[in-house]
Amino acid sequence: MALFTFKLPDIGEGIAQAEIVGWHVKVGDRVEEDQPIADMMTDKATVEMESPVAGTVVRIAGEPGDQVSIGAMLVEIETEGEGAVEAAAGKQPEASEGAVVDDVAPVSVRPEPVEGPSASDTDAKVEVQGFDRLSPNGGEVPPSVILASPAVRARAKDLGVDLAQVKPAGDHIRHSDLDAFLLYGAGQGYTPAGRNARRADEQVKVIGMRRRIAENMAASKRHIPHFTYVEEIDVTALEELREQLNAGRGDRPKLTMLPLLIVAICKSLPDFPMLNARYDDEAGVVTRHGSVHLGLATQTDAGLMVPVIRDAQDRNVWQLASEIRRLADAARSGKAKSEELSGSTLTLTSLGPLGGIATTPVINRPEVAIIGPNRVIERPVFRGKEVVAAKLMNLSISCDHRVVDGWDAASFVQAVRKRLEAPAFLFVD
Repeated sequence: MALFTFKLPDIGEGIAQAEIVGWHVKVGDRVEEDQPIADMMTDKATVEMESPVAGTVVRIAGEPGDQVSIGAMLVEIETEGEGAVEAAAGKQPEASEGAVVDDVAPVSVRPEPVEGPSASDTDAKVEVQGFDRLSPNGGEVPPSVILASPAVRARAKDLGVDLAQVKPAGDHIRHSDLDAFLLYGAGQGYTPAGRNARRADEQVKVIGMRRRIAENMAASKRHIPHFTYVEEIDVTALEELREQLNAGRGDRPKLTMLPLLIVAICKSLPDFPMLNARYDDEAGVVTRHGSVHLGLATQTDAGLMVPVIRDAQDRNVWQLASEIRRLADAARSGKAKSEELSGSTLTLTSLGPLGGIATTPVINRPEVAIIGPNRVIERPVFRGKEVVAAKLMNLSISCDHRVVDGWDAASFVQAVRKRLEAPAFLFVD
């Protein structure tokens, strides 16, 4: 037997440490060569680490949420021979120059479990007649069995209540169910207000993507003086155009509002270069970008991610629709590459059908602006002296007031509005 120490390799330029997002193995597990053992997150992406040897896991670096330095022990594996260790040592990358190397990454203290019903409370049973329901574990409970805690059964006995007549709101009879029975009588099916919505308290460790989001949003609000401007736009003609384009799209992707909005943004930005920019506040330098690398705030199971459409200004509506779909699918499936998740110069955030009346989006630092379209709704409006139905959408923009003035933000939105309300301008220079 030999002990192999797998050290966290250099997984990106400038990366000094990575966060444990999740383990695929635990101490005592048998692993094979190239088997996934852990997911590690850097500032740019989540990387799956694979075992270079076969053997038994005898030690791991910590819990999800802990940081591991490049070159530090990630996992120790007991192998069956010296040869395997020597071969694996040749496969393991050396730590990058200047990286901090520790023997073991610090392990955070895990929170105490939340108190809940005791085993005696949830598992206690008393035999009665004529009660059908599922057990808390999902299995069928015989008709002669009912779930109730000793305290509830004792109280029912003192009150002379037959528990077979009490209809529980949850998985077993509680004091509130007994109270409802005493107040309203048998067979009423009464459920106290809010009873079904009640759930046990839960402690959730903020790790991985959720911690990255929390840190980035806090830094953005802490460092950037935001202001938000909202304008109402009549998109009646734009929606008619979209329907016509979709009717003749063939095998091309279905158009949503986003590709058309992106075209309007890209055609308006050359007159407002201060918005397509990134601000290095430490160096005191604003970089105004010639190309529009548009970030798309995308909701995933892991949290909010921002894949980037490169050179959005050079794409037509169909190309934009295809790229939007591709990037959204990659982000939601966890297959987005690190270069697809960085380098945006301006971000677009949309809640789709949940769009709401108006939003005040948080800037994706170090960018200086973020744009948020809201839900399209139909309302009556005046056209001359006539009242007609129109499709209206509010467009929100949040800006960094250190770099962008309110006049510039409002003027930019008015330029976008002009193109959206007269969509022929989307297809001419």
